[in-house]
Amino acid sequence: MNASLSAPLDVRLMNVTASLLFWTVAALGVVVVFWWVLRHPQFAFSTVRVEGDVIHSNAVTIRANAVHRLSGNFFTLDLSAARSAFETVPWVRRAVVRREFPDHLVVNLQEHEPVAYWGAEEGSQMVNRQGEIFEANQGDLEGDDLPRLNGPAGSSASVWRIYGLLNPLFETIDASIESLSLSERGSWQAMLDSGAAIELGRGTEAEIVDRVSRFVRTAGQSAARFGRAPDAIESADLRHPNGYALRIRGVTTVTGETVKPKATTRPAAKTGTTVRTVNR
Repeated sequence: MNASLSAPLDVRLMNVTASLLFWTVAALGVVVVFWWVLRHPQFAFSTVRVEGDVIHSNAVTIRANAVHRLSGNFFTLDLSAARSAFETVPWVRRAVVRREFPDHLVVNLQEHEPVAYWGAEEGSQMVNRQGEIFEANQGDLEGDDLPRLNGPAGSSASVWRIYGLLNPLFETIDASIESLSLSERGSWQAMLDSGAAIELGRGTEAEIVDRVSRFVRTAGQSAARFGRAPDAIESADLRHPNGYALRIRGVTTVTGETVKPKATTRPAAKTGTTVRTVNR
């Protein structure tokens, strides 16, 4: 008998049918196992562990804002959606989410580090160390000694950077910036903790820093001429090209590198006299 002869058609059909049935049953078995895994309570998250340097976010806040928004188990949870849910928690800047087999979810939170208030006093916006604006309950702050910054939309990083350049300069005369504002037209104004209003004008960062450097180098001397300390300065206008104008309690002065020889003096207020001086 020739072994190379083909099997009868009915035998071949039976073999094909048996193979199809086998793979169909195998596929159904995989589906059933997969469905069982997805549904089995053993893989539902039983613990959400929060890590990181968390100060303002407690378990109640996290549960109310994020945990109830999680859906799925160890295998089906959308990590991107979970991360977004945790980043909606007040004070949270960034969240990193990972799974630990079989039923643990680990969340590492990075909170905003507030460095200043932003905008109007009745607002709830703050600036973090990266110069980003975020919403927060300001009542959660332990202290209330942060400066207030203000400026057009998208300028928070620039305003925070200028604050970082200028405040150390004012500290050399025992003063600090209480508020710093940038107008829509690009003009800067600072309010010191002594109550002095400082008009900084417009210009590049280097120009603003140069004006303040000149001011802090000589303001003490100018005030001392009239028996006053630097904290007696009520206002200063640094927008003059060759100097600055000062208003001191009881005395108003205009000081600069050059003064026209026949300058006219006028009373500035009933509480003092107007005097022109020249720095040499």
